[in-house]
Amino acid sequence: MPYHVLADLVVLMHFLFVLFVIFGGVLVFWKPWLAWVHLPAALYGLLIEWIGWVCPLTPLENALRRRAGSIGYEGGFIEHYILPLLYPEAFTRTLALASGAAVLLINLAIYGLYLWRR
Repeated sequence: MPYHVLADLVVLMHFLFVLFVIFGGVLVFWKPWLAWVHLPAALYGLLIEWIGWVCPLTPLENALRRRAGSIGYEGGFIEHYILPLLYPEAFTRTLALASGAAVLLINLAIYGLYLWRR
């Protein structure tokens, strides 16, 4: 399989992981055992934003793009793909902290509703 296709698959997986981190708690209403998968993923996503870690999927994508003859990019997945859609300016530390807080609040609301309904 060509490297650019693999890089695109990594982007797709990365995007789906980000969506799962943000909204995966909703799946707990359907299958409660998914909390055991979602909560660690959400915590990992939160730590990436708040501590400034780089998700390992970003360097993997960049390496695959370079193997395909393309140029990789600096920064992380959110800065490269998501933020240009939402914000015209650069991704700041304050924005990273705010997005982490938003993820936390969304998930607290989802799990709070789940526990309240039980």
